[in-house]
Amino acid sequence: MEKLLCPSMMCANYRNLEKEVNDLIEAGVDIFHIDIMDGQFVPNFGMGLQDVEYICKASTIPVDAHLMIENPGNYVEKFAKLGIDIIYIHPESDVHPTRTLQSIIDLGVKPGIAINPGTAVETIKPLLPFVDYVMVMSVNPGFSGQKYISSVDEKIAQLVELKEKYGYEVMLDGACSPERVETLSKVGVKGFILGTSALFGKEKSYKEIVKELRSL
Repeated sequence: MEKLLCPSMMCANYRNLEKEVNDLIEAGVDIFHIDIMDGQFVPNFGMGLQDVEYICKASTIPVDAHLMIENPGNYVEKFAKLGIDIIYIHPESDVHPTRTLQSIIDLGVKPGIAINPGTAVETIKPLLPFVDYVMVMSVNPGFSGQKYISSVDEKIAQLVELKEKYGYEVMLDGACSPERVETLSKVGVKGFILGTSALFGKEKSYKEIVKELRSL
């Protein structure tokens, strides 16, 4: 199955962001993944707006924004204006997630939802007709380098089964090791957010790693 490989730019080397962006594009990645955190919905802070703006301007591939923030509906227009192509919201953080997803669509951006390990598929079913992507969090959101929570495997299976009916792609964010990319791509997961488990901080080049991940 063809994969979408999406580097998590929170893990990139910020001493030379221009080189990181160019090297990753040259390696053949599909989507830049940007984590936005407010210190409230998750106990951490993510990338700044200047970084987001730079990556959007420098990129020749789509860029997504994962809004781990309270009341994301108040900010989707701002990220659309920066040039973001895909916006993920957490239904858990939004009183009116359907309205926010419709706002994203109206702005000409692709809508997605990200769901925490403790969020059941049944609770987000009403949102599935509105989204292009469903991103399963296999770690608790907010920090890189966490261990995979295996109980999400059942949720992944449910969402893969439903995707033909609703027309979205299943994505995975958290502890995406090469072994997990290989296993889950075979069962129907389309996209993988790549951090330190598979892509960053390795001795091999991005080009070598991406080639190996595609071959799995």
